[in-house]
Amino acid sequence: MPLPFKRADRVAGLIQVELSRLLLREVKDPRVHQVTITAVRVSADLRHARVSFMGPGGQGGTEETLTGLRSAAGFLRGQLGRTLRLRYAPELTFEADESVERSLHVAALLKQVAAREGDEGE
Repeated sequence: MPLPFKRADRVAGLIQVELSRLLLREVKDPRVHQVTITAVRVSADLRHARVSFMGPGGQGGTEETLTGLRSAAGFLRGQLGRTLRLRYAPELTFEADESVERSLHVAALLKQVAAREGDEGE
């Protein structure tokens, strides 16, 4: 028997797809051109959405991208409300997704441990 999805999960998926489309085609701000939306989490009442993103390059680029996304939030919220036909367009909160950097760091640590175990085993 398939697991039932909550409405918030379905709306989160729709918001992720629509935000990606809007950032690619509609938003003219150059600070948000190379943004990838990695996840969207929507509250149960569908009034708040936390949007995780990956920006281009290093830490300075992420701050600039976050500023660009925050300035475009009103436009994006309005477009989401019209396109998805929601009673209330969710308030968008943007946060940088550092999961890729974290996983690379963990992989490097595991590689170091494996190298040490290999040295001890010989």
